[in-house]
Amino acid sequence: MLQGWKKIAYAHWPVPVTEVQSRLPEGLLVDTFDGSAWVGLVAFHMERIRFPGTPAIPYFGTFPETNVRTYVTDLDGRPGVWFDSLDVTRMLPVIVARTSYRLPYMWSQMSISDSRQSITYRAQRRWPTARGASSIMTIHRGRPIGSVDPLEAFLTARWGLYTQLGSKLAFAPVEHEPWPLEQASLEYLHDDFVAAAGYDVPGVSPVVHYSEGVDVRIGLPRRVGR
Repeated sequence: MLQGWKKIAYAHWPVPVTEVQSRLPEGLLVDTFDGSAWVGLVAFHMERIRFPGTPAIPYFGTFPETNVRTYVTDLDGRPGVWFDSLDVTRMLPVIVARTSYRLPYMWSQMSISDSRQSITYRAQRRWPTARGASSIMTIHRGRPIGSVDPLEAFLTARWGLYTQLGSKLAFAPVEHEPWPLEQASLEYLHDDFVAAAGYDVPGVSPVVHYSEGVDVRIGLPRRVGR
């Protein structure tokens, strides 16, 4: 699949390794930075979902998305993303993604609004779990980041995702240009999605970044593991 991931806001919290490892399937290990696992709340605008050589899917191919994710490796050390939830506004992509990639997509009412240098992401879940849970995040954009530091690379430079196909672990590669990252600060956050995923994040301000986004190519998930 080809997609555009635009207007991306990242909020990340360090959490204990054991809190994440206990939620992972067999064959995945927590990927850590400075001894901590990291949980991310990532909101963005999905654009122009399409297959190679075909036009973008009308209506159903463009929508807001908010996901809760953490960072993992397989037993061979290949890094990737593990998703706990992915909320979008279109029911058809929810059904397709849940049945094909086996990802935990949710159906939500969502919007993204810009006001000068601030962007607000709103979501309220409709189906299938934690119905009524909501997430509202406003971030203020800062200066472009010329050279990413090790933590910024750890949190954003992920070139694949893990999922489960039946009882088997699978990996789908992701290709895109390096993120054009910007500094950002949190203006407002009220979020139920991270707690609904089972994480108890510390009562500290998250590490926040912003990106105007990139065009992305996602490969088919293939079974991995020993």
